[in-house]
Amino acid sequence: MKNDIPESPYYAAIFTSLRTEIDEGYEQMAQRMLELATTMEGFLHADSVRQDGLGITVSYWRDQVAIQQWKQQAEHLEAQRLGREKWYASYRLCICKVEREYGFEALVAQ
Repeated sequence: MKNDIPESPYYAAIFTSLRTEIDEGYEQMAQRMLELATTMEGFLHADSVRQDGLGITVSYWRDQVAIQQWKQQAEHLEAQRLGREKWYASYRLCICKVEREYGFEALVAQ
């Protein structure tokens, strides 16, 4: 878990997808998209999990303008096109404003 998320409010883009059987460069593209997102103004952090074809990626952004800029980034547009054409059977994207957050982290005895 990331501990240096800024104080709320900020935004989360929750991308839930169901993969097809086609791989053809998917892992490389997913890694490239994460690398590219980290260079975008307003990007804060991302968490991602995938199991049995179902994937959930949550990316955190300073504001909605940053999310819109990411959506329109040229390489990301190409990844979106390829995703619709071959990698995803379905997907859903939810944009959420994070009003508050809290958590727990166990202390490990040394």
